[in-house]
Amino acid sequence: MTRVPVLFPLSLAVLWLVLAESLSPGNVLLGLVLGFGMTLTFQKLRPVRPRLRRPQIAIRLLGMVLVDIVRSNIAVGRVALGLTGGRVVKSGFLDVPLDLRDPHGLAVLAMIVTATPGTVWSGLAQDSSMLKLHVLDLQDPEHWIRTIKQRYERPLMEMFE
Repeated sequence: MTRVPVLFPLSLAVLWLVLAESLSPGNVLLGLVLGFGMTLTFQKLRPVRPRLRRPQIAIRLLGMVLVDIVRSNIAVGRVALGLTGGRVVKSGFLDVPLDLRDPHGLAVLAMIVTATPGTVWSGLAQDSSMLKLHVLDLQDPEHWIRTIKQRYERPLMEMFE
């Protein structure tokens, strides 16, 4: 028996209503049909089901990511405005070795890295062992490797593996 998710299709229905700017019964029904229909149809395309082992870690990780996003916004703003104190800004690519192999954990890591201003997920090795990261202000590559591995990869491994 297939488990029917509820939160995601309801969220899609609400999104439909926001975009349609109408709470008419027809739009509500259409939003529900689209939300549940899409969710049930696309479930068959998802071969690997996520297994979140320690969801309480997600709250701590979310807090760290939000703090890092604010810090990165400030740092990128300083670089954009030329407020680097005369220090030369050196952008570049960096290879980060990864131990995380769960596809859902890797997807979350990709979202974290890309949502953080000043960094972009540029590639992943075929065997998921190496992340290529572009950093706007790459002063200390080892700092970036430690940050990715300790602040993000380790909690994601605890959550997904």
